[in-house]
Amino acid sequence: MQSSSFLFPVALISAERRGDLIEDVYRLKPGNSPDFTVELAVTRLGLVATPDVRGVPVILLHGSFSNRRFWYSPKGIGLGAYLARAGFDVWIPEMRGHGLSARNEAYRHNRVADYARYDLPAIAAFVTEQSGQVPHWIGHSLGGTTLAAALGGHYLDARHAASVALFGSQVTRSLWPLKVPPLTWGARLVLKRFEHVSGPRFKRGPEDEPMGVILESLGWHSLFGRFGDKKDDWWSGLRHVEVPVLCVAAVGDHQDPEWACRALFEQFGSEDKAFLLLGREQGFTEDFGHVQMLVSKAAQAQVWPRVAEWLNRRSAAVQPESTLNMSATC
Repeated sequence: MQSSSFLFPVALISAERRGDLIEDVYRLKPGNSPDFTVELAVTRLGLVATPDVRGVPVILLHGSFSNRRFWYSPKGIGLGAYLARAGFDVWIPEMRGHGLSARNEAYRHNRVADYARYDLPAIAAFVTEQSGQVPHWIGHSLGGTTLAAALGGHYLDARHAASVALFGSQVTRSLWPLKVPPLTWGARLVLKRFEHVSGPRFKRGPEDEPMGVILESLGWHSLFGRFGDKKDDWWSGLRHVEVPVLCVAAVGDHQDPEWACRALFEQFGSEDKAFLLLGREQGFTEDFGHVQMLVSKAAQAQVWPRVAEWLNRRSAAVQPESTLNMSATC
């Protein structure tokens, strides 16, 4: 494999023009986790008109049962394409076994803990190497939860993230049966028989989700569960996060309701943090839903510009220092 990086094996597996956009897809083989078969596909979006210009890097993380198409369609529509056209250097990873990322050998056992501890730091290192700047991160649903885990576990910090924006992400809401140990044990015994949950079959999205993620979530919400794993308490770790944080909830989001998203927001110790609620009473034209908060015509007109504004403000604050640090190490 011819490497595009000095960090670990990376290959440019496709380079296409999509209208006014350049779509480069890289395959990363970090080799930093117990499963050495893990490969991660990371797509970069740039502008045809200025192919060599590198703006402020932004990494977009999809949620469960999803892939890179959540952020931009084949026709070049989506927040990812919008940010690229606004001059940002956009990077879109796909988690293990999703989209263009091949299923690894231990696919059924993949967990958020693996994404947070191994994959996100590798992605951050690669994007920083390629762009020469510390990237900003945006996560939707499970993508945001994974970012929270990485920050709470101190796998990501200010060296890897200039800012973080979480959309429809929470870890507090749970169903009462999950607090009854016999029911939880029974559910785990049944679920362990399967490799994954089918997104298309259950109409949750275009991708399957490995059973490890499902079982991990059951553990978080069990009677004595916590947001973390056997090694680290991510929930407590969030108190020590110093990265700027934006948490966004939607009034019409019944999957990840506002009160639960706010609980996650309040747990962050960052001095620079903001909470945004998307609803009619807050001046928006509708009560946005879980997906519609980022994928809809209303989001295109009312939410995407706010995302760009958040990034521009945080970029103005960190870019001089980041550039100086990178120059000093070169």
